[in-house]
Amino acid sequence: MEQFDALLLARIQFAFTISFHIIFPAFSIGLASYLAVLNGLWITTGRNVYLSLFDYWKKIFAVVFGMGVVSGIVMSYQFGTNWSVFSDKTGPVLGPLMAYEVLSAFFLEAGFLGIMLFGSNRISSKLHFFATVMVALGTIVSAFWILAANSWMHTPSGYAINTAGQFIVTDWWVVIFNPSFPYRLVHMLLAAYLTTAFVVSAVGAYHLLKNNANAGARIMFSMAMWMVVIIAPMQIIAGDLHGLNTLKYQPAKIAAMEGHFETQAGAPLILIGLPNPEKERVDYSIIIPKLGSFILTHDWNGVVKGLKEWPKNKRPSVNIVFWSFRIMLGIGFAMLAMGAWSLYLRSRRRFYETPWMYRAALLMGPAGFIAVLAGWITTEAGRQPYTVYGLLMTAQSASSINATAVGVTLIAFIMIYFMLFGAGVFYVVRLMSKPPKDGEPGLSPDQPIRAAGLMPAPTLVPASVLDRTRQGHPHDT
Repeated sequence: MEQFDALLLARIQFAFTISFHIIFPAFSIGLASYLAVLNGLWITTGRNVYLSLFDYWKKIFAVVFGMGVVSGIVMSYQFGTNWSVFSDKTGPVLGPLMAYEVLSAFFLEAGFLGIMLFGSNRISSKLHFFATVMVALGTIVSAFWILAANSWMHTPSGYAINTAGQFIVTDWWVVIFNPSFPYRLVHMLLAAYLTTAFVVSAVGAYHLLKNNANAGARIMFSMAMWMVVIIAPMQIIAGDLHGLNTLKYQPAKIAAMEGHFETQAGAPLILIGLPNPEKERVDYSIIIPKLGSFILTHDWNGVVKGLKEWPKNKRPSVNIVFWSFRIMLGIGFAMLAMGAWSLYLRSRRRFYETPWMYRAALLMGPAGFIAVLAGWITTEAGRQPYTVYGLLMTAQSASSINATAVGVTLIAFIMIYFMLFGAGVFYVVRLMSKPPKDGEPGLSPDQPIRAAGLMPAPTLVPASVLDRTRQGHPHDT
């Protein structure tokens, strides 16, 4: 009983810390790319509003990036304290992958982050744009390595097991590009872009409800809605392909997601219901006949395995996976509906004249974070009872540690996380509550252009400034 309690507490502790952590990379990945786009638009168009929006969002990015780094460090220590057996057995595979993430992605981000945040008045506009692109690229490379490691745990390949019971690499290419990795990477990156799009649209909508003429709010809201229009359908398609891959390699997870206990041809799609694992059925279910088989196998009479194909101790928790999947899916279709609504309003030339659209966008602001958490829960809870799917069980992965020690650290994590990251989130919300302005503190548009050796456009820089510059006088900002 002691060992069971320690195992349960260790699982709760890791779930808590990773749930806090994942929301920050999900936002920073998309926000870094958005900053690169804003920077590029300012350079190509010379419109001061894009520079204003860049300065507005870069401050928010700096805080979010910092919280993501701090929250991620904690999880590494848990591998040594609570999951030492897992670390020992998978270290030869996962250790180098995590090191590659630090050596490539983190160094890339850290090396150019300072230039992006503070170098705009010290370097040329092109070099500053390059630094911004490198930070955005660093966030994507980071996701690449983290998801390669996580995907290997779901679909292990390219390995052998030595006499000490450790997983060792036989082919790095196969380890990294394991069967589920491409689907997970695309699905996660699209989720990050959608998360950012809905945060940006919510901030824009908030300020448009206060002042519909705010140029910066209009641009951020419009750009975010275009991103939703493009990415939401792509995410649904990517999710379907990911589901087909999961059906092939983790059919028990699919059975739990769909609520299927019986193996059947022409399986129905269970829209909603109450899973009853004890009686192995879904009570009060609302179904669409045969649609489940068609979605999963693309055949109306395709055979779909049910959870009864696996012993009860080898099944994932159907209640958790069933509901988390539906939360993620429901939010995904709500995002698709928002994009379609925005297109309709644009076609009717009422995009900026519909306050209800702003209110809906404000309500959908946190939707991306909820969907990411629900998707992550579906993925990780659906892998149980394994840490390395089909090979290493979670109960075999934990350290021999006292339950009291795990419980005390769990309480400490909860208290510290809510204080520290609560303060960070509060500060970010305060930054978002301030309306974007054309005169945001920072660089006037001619300075980086002049530093690059280019002649600033007369429409952007007053003639008096040009005259002083030609005469060798310093430009007053």
